[in-house]
Amino acid sequence: MSETISETGSDTIPDEQPDNQLDKNNRINVIKFALLVSFICSLMITAAATGLKGLQQENIELDKRINLLKAASLIDPNNKPSKAAIKDLYDTHIQPVIVDNKGKILDVDSPGSLHLYFYKTDDVIKGYILPINSRGLWGKIRGYLAFENDGQTVSGFSVFSHSETPGLGGEIESAWFQKNFKGKKILNSQNKFVSVGIAKGKAGNLPTAEQENYVDGISGATLTGKYLSEGIKSTLAEYEPLSITFRQKGLTAQEKE
Repeated sequence: MSETISETGSDTIPDEQPDNQLDKNNRINVIKFALLVSFICSLMITAAATGLKGLQQENIELDKRINLLKAASLIDPNNKPSKAAIKDLYDTHIQPVIVDNKGKILDVDSPGSLHLYFYKTDDVIKGYILPINSRGLWGKIRGYLAFENDGQTVSGFSVFSHSETPGLGGEIESAWFQKNFKGKKILNSQNKFVSVGIAKGKAGNLPTAEQENYVDGISGATLTGKYLSEGIKSTLAEYEPLSITFRQKGLTAQEKE
């Protein structure tokens, strides 16, 4: 009896997919899955960042208000008040002000105008606060320098942002450093503008005539002190026309109205 032979002359064998093709498909699937997970994570991170942006901005503004109040000695730096108390203190005592380059108070912002704050009690100006934006060793140093209404005596200093080295230049945010500014003068013994600077070491080691124009330096942070001193002097020189106005006649909060 003859056997039935297939047209190909051999038995039919099912097709088999090569192993390398299977490996290739597996790799593609893994890559697709990884891309999908990355996309989903990106969406979640974006949504979280967007949702937190408002809260982050609120915290930045709150921190600025705290440091304004600290510079004006309106709050204890070691005892942070509640948000409600901070808002009440700020609204009661702090008045944002715009002046021109001659120290004249303006109603609206204009090219070349300067921003600062008055701190007051019962509409009587007790002093003014200048924003400090100085170079530091590793980045910008931002804070506030407050003055009494005599236009020459420092009443407080605070820092709300910096990138200085912790334990060294970072000590600029410490209470011991900031309180040294209180009572210092920006005029020398001849009533000439000299600013207030940070000494290399103890201010008490300087000649007596210079001691009231310097605060104690920070050990191991000479460059931070140098750059901050330069930044403060540059800012004070810019606002000097306003300080002169205070020194000559003083101001009251009603004059802005």
